Amino acid sequence: MTPLYARHKRTTLAIATAVAAGALLTTGLTTGSAAAVTPAEGTAKATLAGAPVQLTTAARTSLIKEQQADASTTAQKIGLGAKEKLVVKDVVKDADGTVHTRYERTYEGLPVLGGDLVVHESKSGATEGVSRATKATIKVASLTPKVTAAKAETQALSAAKAAGSDKTAADGARKVVWAGSGTPVLAYETIVGGFQDDGTPNQLHVITDAATGKKLYEYQGIENATGTGKSLYSGTVSLETTLSGSTYNLTDATRGSHKTYNKSHGTSSSAGTLFTDADNVWGTGAASSSTTDQTAAVDATYGAQETWDFYKSTFGRSGIKNNGVGAYSRVHYGNAYVNAFWDDSCFCMTYGDGEGNVNPLTSLDVAGHEMSHGVTSNTAGLNYSGESGGLNEATSDIFGTGVEFYANNSNDVGDYLIGEEIDINGDGTPLRYMDKPSKDGGSADSWSSTVGNKDVHYSSGVANHFFYLLSEGSGAKTINGVSYNSPTSNGSTVTGIGRAKALQIWYKALTTYFTSTTNYKSARTGTLSAASALYGSTSTEYKAVAAAWSAVNVS
Repeated sequence: MTPLYARHKRTTLAIATAVAAGALLTTGLTTGSAAAVTPAEGTAKATLAGAPVQLTTAARTSLIKEQQADASTTAQKIGLGAKEKLVVKDVVKDADGTVHTRYERTYEGLPVLGGDLVVHESKSGATEGVSRATKATIKVASLTPKVTAAKAETQALSAAKAAGSDKTAADGARKVVWAGSGTPVLAYETIVGGFQDDGTPNQLHVITDAATGKKLYEYQGIENATGTGKSLYSGTVSLETTLSGSTYNLTDATRGSHKTYNKSHGTSSSAGTLFTDADNVWGTGAASSSTTDQTAAVDATYGAQETWDFYKSTFGRSGIKNNGVGAYSRVHYGNAYVNAFWDDSCFCMTYGDGEGNVNPLTSLDVAGHEMSHGVTSNTAGLNYSGESGGLNEATSDIFGTGVEFYANNSNDVGDYLIGEEIDINGDGTPLRYMDKPSKDGGSADSWSSTVGNKDVHYSSGVANHFFYLLSEGSGAKTINGVSYNSPTSNGSTVTGIGRAKALQIWYKALTTYFTSTTNYKSARTGTLSAASALYGSTSTEYKAVAAAWSAVNVS
């Protein structure tokens, strides 16, 4: 499980991530070509040579098949061994014809965890560079384990119990090659299900050395995301619904058939009951402890709607997986469950009702944050541990903020505060502040050698601060009625390039340059490559990215 936030008291919003740890080692990143046109704030990015183009489902499928057919040739070109194979995970094509193909890797048929990479090819098919999760040569002395799968399962169960899981059995251990840190080794991956001690579903992945039995790594796979709707946080909103017979239901056929279900305080893995209504007017706009109340469903549906539209309008991305398929949402999960989570395994977003079952965690930026974990999981797969975990959390804060500004809702105006509507702290303060992250009492304003030891919700402060500085610049200012005063670690004055361009740069880096093990140093490299591809290596935008990272001590 990967949470939206952490407090000193154990209450977390969960999210989903990929596997692998260690520092990102990126080689051969292209500088990109200068864009012929630099658009103004909010202008569509189609004129930018390095911007991704929107592919139809058929075109994307065809391109993936084409790249997979050439995978063995590509493996040879980039110097992989004869026992290694590449499996295409995703493909991004730029306006200038550059193709960025994201691969998972196998070794003698075994999955290589932490071996993912992105190959960058010019329009002519020439390899221009490779972004790698690891530089290590993938090779193990033997594929015969010295410890049994049963021992790996036992260790995984012990780890899950220590983390608060109620599970008494694992779902089996599979052999893998672990390349997430250090020298690659033969290992087992064991997944433990059940529930965590706060009611969040458990999906703990434990990596065990198959030669020594030593635990190498662990991570959570659960990630802590036209009728009229009367919402709790966003006022009266329009909702796309479906009429079935004489009854309306919360199915949005215009956004990949997203649906919203009622869990009625249950915690099973089932979807629940689809919300229905007779007059297509949903909710009351007021908090209620009733499990039949539609208000939480209105906020969840609206959040999913705005998140879909934000990604579609801003990046040309059609849904979380970019395949036109909508997720589904579940509300009224658990009893007084102070949490919300995205789960890749069900491709669904789940919300608890909060303290006393009257404070559902369904605000707009929470919805955008959590579902953005799904985007990260299906692109870079940033590990939910160490610095990559902080970047994972920050990515969801960045895009959750983007969703809030995009929605332009007068009841929940765009700001650089995270979770300000849900009052999870009980004193009216937000969960996090992007202009000066340390105001929450735990987040880092800038990088240090120990930042990776912090909880990922606090280490995320470095990237959140970078994004604010890149968007708005340093110093005091007021935006949408909220006062900010962003400092810099080096005393510099940073001039922002605007949120629209900052979002494009972060998305470009996430989808074409970041890998599962990207750390802050590599994030600087990746975002500079993205800025160069979009705007040119001598552009104001490129220089602003460098200045903003230096201002948070990432150099």
